[in-house]
Amino acid sequence: VYASHGTAVRAVAAVLVIVAFTAARFAAMGFNRIVDREVDARNPRTRGRELPSGRLSVKAAGAAVAAGAAVFVAAAALLNPLCLALSPVALGWILGYSYTKRWTHWSHYWLGAGLAIAPVGGYLAIAGRWSDPWWTLLAVAGAVATWVAGFDIFYALQDETFDRDQGLKSAVVRLGQRRGIFLAKLSHGVTIALLVAFGVGAGFGAIYFAGVAVAAALLAYEHRLVKPGDVTRLDAAFFTMNGVMSIVVFLGALADRAF
Repeated sequence: VYASHGTAVRAVAAVLVIVAFTAARFAAMGFNRIVDREVDARNPRTRGRELPSGRLSVKAAGAAVAAGAAVFVAAAALLNPLCLALSPVALGWILGYSYTKRWTHWSHYWLGAGLAIAPVGGYLAIAGRWSDPWWTLLAVAGAVATWVAGFDIFYALQDETFDRDQGLKSAVVRLGQRRGIFLAKLSHGVTIALLVAFGVGAGFGAIYFAGVAVAAALLAYEHRLVKPGDVTRLDAAFFTMNGVMSIVVFLGALADRAF
């Protein structure tokens, strides 16, 4: 949508963008399951997943990951030379996330940066060049990174005891639940500020900012659902609210562009 301000969006390019990020996410999530299969087998919450339970073999999962990665690179190649050149970097970053909980407490921000590749990649796929102003892509990428990191800290709350016992790292392990939740709040505050800055720099109007305002309200509600020692409503906060928020921001940008 942002790239369409200066470049016509061809239907085939839009389809390739969707194929590219779907394949990349599939490969990253599948690779994460392979890397974490032994840890997942020891965690009561995850031992029923396909690999720990034996319903899927590592060989089959590896083949699926390889296929997803190949589709991603192929889609990038069909978009333009810049996307092809950057595709191994993006792939390396999102696959590398699977190892981060073993050496850093801040894997949430690595994951956020991985998903932040998506809006930058989408722009480069359509425009074939960096944005003008140059900082707008950094702003939207930063918004995605801090948004994802914030709700991933929430997700880590449910595994605090297990992670400590297994020697795994997270912000919650490092800071505890109360300060971890506070860090998530700070991260989401940065998210809204960056979405506003992006909208100003990219030339969006009132409809976009209305969408951002709704997103801010959703984030505020999300933070009311999760409290230290009480993660009973984590599914609503992690899956429902964040899914709705992303749709609201997108539709705000799309409607602003259309009208």
